[in-house]
Amino acid sequence: MIKERRLPHLLRLMFSGSVVVGVGLLAHSVQAQETKTDDAPQQMQRVEITGSSIKRITKEGALPVQTLTQEDIAKSGANSVADLIQALPAMQGFIPQSSSVNGNGGGVETASIHGIGSGYTLVLLNGRRIAKSAISHNDYAVNLGSIPLAAVERVEILTDGASALYGSDAIAGVVNFILKKNSTEATITATYNAPTKAGGKSFNVGLSKGFGDLDKDGYNILLAYSHDEQKNLVAGQRGFASSGVVPFSVGGQNYSLYQLSSYTAPGGVSLRHADGSDPTQFSPNFLKNGSCGPNTFQAGNYCKFNYAATVELIPESQRDSFVLSGNLKLNSDTTLFAEAVASRYSITPQYAPSAQPLALSLSSPLYAKYVTPYLAQLGENPANISGAVMNLRLVDAGGRTDEYRTDAVHVAFGVDGNFKGWDYNASYTHSQNKFYDKAINGYLSNNAFQSIVAAGNFDPFAPSGSGVAALAPAVLHQTLDEATSKLDVINLHGSHDLFKAPGGMAQIGLGVEATKEQHTDSPSAILQSTNALQPNYTDSIIGGNAGALPFSASRMNYGTFAEMLVPVMKNLDVTAALRYDSYDAAKNDANFDNAGNPLGSATQGNSASKSTYKISARWQPVESLLLRGSYGTGFKAPTLSQITSPIQFSGNTAQQHPCPVSAPDPRAAGCQGVTQYDVLQGGNQLSGSSGLKPETSKQSTVGFRLEPIRNVSIGFDLWTVSIKNQISILQENIAFANPAAYSNLFTLFNDPIQGSQTIAFMQTPVNLASAKYQGIDWDHSFKTKTPIGDMSLQWTGTYMLKAEQDFPGTGTQSSLGKYGADQNVVFRVISRLAGSWKQSDTFTHTLTANYRSGYHDQTYTADDATVRIVNPDGSYGAFVAMPNHNVASYTTFDWQTKMTVKKGLEFTGGIKNLFARTPPLSLVTAGGGNQVGYDARYTDPLGRQFYITGTYKF
Repeated sequence: MIKERRLPHLLRLMFSGSVVVGVGLLAHSVQAQETKTDDAPQQMQRVEITGSSIKRITKEGALPVQTLTQEDIAKSGANSVADLIQALPAMQGFIPQSSSVNGNGGGVETASIHGIGSGYTLVLLNGRRIAKSAISHNDYAVNLGSIPLAAVERVEILTDGASALYGSDAIAGVVNFILKKNSTEATITATYNAPTKAGGKSFNVGLSKGFGDLDKDGYNILLAYSHDEQKNLVAGQRGFASSGVVPFSVGGQNYSLYQLSSYTAPGGVSLRHADGSDPTQFSPNFLKNGSCGPNTFQAGNYCKFNYAATVELIPESQRDSFVLSGNLKLNSDTTLFAEAVASRYSITPQYAPSAQPLALSLSSPLYAKYVTPYLAQLGENPANISGAVMNLRLVDAGGRTDEYRTDAVHVAFGVDGNFKGWDYNASYTHSQNKFYDKAINGYLSNNAFQSIVAAGNFDPFAPSGSGVAALAPAVLHQTLDEATSKLDVINLHGSHDLFKAPGGMAQIGLGVEATKEQHTDSPSAILQSTNALQPNYTDSIIGGNAGALPFSASRMNYGTFAEMLVPVMKNLDVTAALRYDSYDAAKNDANFDNAGNPLGSATQGNSASKSTYKISARWQPVESLLLRGSYGTGFKAPTLSQITSPIQFSGNTAQQHPCPVSAPDPRAAGCQGVTQYDVLQGGNQLSGSSGLKPETSKQSTVGFRLEPIRNVSIGFDLWTVSIKNQISILQENIAFANPAAYSNLFTLFNDPIQGSQTIAFMQTPVNLASAKYQGIDWDHSFKTKTPIGDMSLQWTGTYMLKAEQDFPGTGTQSSLGKYGADQNVVFRVISRLAGSWKQSDTFTHTLTANYRSGYHDQTYTADDATVRIVNPDGSYGAFVAMPNHNVASYTTFDWQTKMTVKKGLEFTGGIKNLFARTPPLSLVTAGGGNQVGYDARYTDPLGRQFYITGTYKF
């Protein structure tokens, strides 16, 4: 359905936030026709995308906007908002659900346009900002998991920068979710999805009911509720991901991925030497028995743990959502509106049992029993041993399991009207995101654990399974962390006729807004461990990130913008937008120095102001051809967490690395050979030239849409995004590969759990890099009527030309078509081809092909100890370099049939991954979760799935 609107009313809709991306659908809407006489006022009729997935010239503006209608959503077979958005060809670089499996995802799922990153894609709800994730390291993006799919009427995606209209974070584009409104129907919908193999079932149900027609009754109230559940999928249920030892071949030679952990069960030992030589690692149980225990593999004298077999591929999750919206017409010119969305999203990932290094006293009974007898066999001189560490995998405590819960509330209300020719909108928005992390299993109290070991009730070197009962009292079942993110926005927008231009009436839009951001984090006592806030507290967590500190930060932001649309000619529109933003410095009420001492309230970071602009044009020289282009600037302000979060221990590096320093450097006292080293993270609290500055960008697009014949539409858009002063934390791969260049990022650190010195890698954000991204988006469609029914094809995709970052001292780093130094892959090509056959008014069939191009895999040196050669007799040889493994392309097909039983009653059945395509082998060991054998960020481990959906409207 195409709705015709006069331009002033259309601009009013933009400013009220009821149109998704104002620039794309509004100021740049296409002039469909003119109903004008020489002596009558011009009445430009505009179109609004509301019901078609096939783009037409009469629906195209100056900017590329993709609309997903309810029909498109149903055809996708998506179970959640994240499933829907992350499957689009233009989306790359987002955080998927799988990253919550020990990948620091924390239950967050995000959107990212063109691989530029989640922090550069602005996510809106009914045209208004949403509070970002409350998790400190993910506070740059909105959690899609808190948005209910069942309540979504449509989604509109602007794949071009929009900072000149929306301000910060819109460098890559905008994703806006439009909720159902002004409906009087009652709707019940339910979906059940089941893979043909074990694990991973899901279902959801949604209910909605509307009361009153706004046009007829002067009011409308809509209520909606939805419930979603996803069951877990564990590694053992899929052979391609069930082990960290994965055979493969390159160039006719057999190899094996040997992605195992030195933290093992029974425990291993690392001996440090007084002469500074590399530590010696061995497993006492191997030297005693001559073989390794369950779920471990031999590497020299060591039995490494196969952690990949213990993780989940997809965590269990549950979502409950409520939506209430209302509109009240006071008169023909004034409407009051209000909306409220409340959701609870919980995800319960399980990953490997706690991996923990613990100091082993040279005078302890354990040392005498499990180390001393083997020193001669190992060729060790007892006088040269300066210390020992137990590398434990506490299997008997169970796999580490968190419940990450997010409670989200979004409330907006205001007035929308017309006064003396001004279409205006005034609104207030409050959005809040509260995050809880609860330990369910696998984490231990260090005090309780040490007491159990000291009492001789648990032997770290005994076979797995013998200490379950002994460790049970030490296992934690408590809330570990609480964090809250709040956003309050007051805005006023208005639009008015400006002057009569050669092509019609020019329009102007003006707007102002004030925003307050707040972010607090309150880690539990056991996460903080001993510090200046609790000096008498002695306990700490095993398996988690000890040494956490609280923070409580806020800041005010102000913005104003003006936008003008000028119809230069009947077939040429030009739009210009200008925006000015001002950000206060952050106020932190929980401030600490780098030693963890409280300093009281402080103002941190820099205040900043920024002007951005955008110019765009659309020209339709003939009816069948539309040319369009835009050029603009953008910016991204640093997040509160990037400025104010305290420096604290955050865990270990994702990969094992050689020690980055060597004697006579005094930091070499913390070397532990090739292992996972500690990581310290925090904000950049400095001001002035050393503090964080806003990132800046330049964006441009140029494209066309051609309709050579009826029912055929061809569209291409070439886009470019350049970013300067990019805020980044240096990835561990870059730092450890260039330890001399980044020597200042490595420090000697007293590990709070290990109880001894180690090397720690410091990750604090700085304006470190510049970046450039470029690509071509396409969207082609065809439809025709045949004797056997209506046929249609739609082919969408993205071809990436550039995805690169420049870091000082290391030059340009690219992740295009390969696993990059940023631990991400930007695919050269992602595309989707969908063919539909409407057989009759009863049946509609759709076949969809989804394609991702292949890429160059993560590379390894022999020192990484990750890939081993496989000898002709099947035995494992030496660790070798692996610089040339390629990940195959990935193509899946989906089938769906929709049956309309009668008006209001529909059933949809479908098969995802019709041919049960297995994810291609990837050697990746860092960048996402803890899954091994494939990259869980880019492929689906569920395999073939059957689903059925029923919808009843009455």
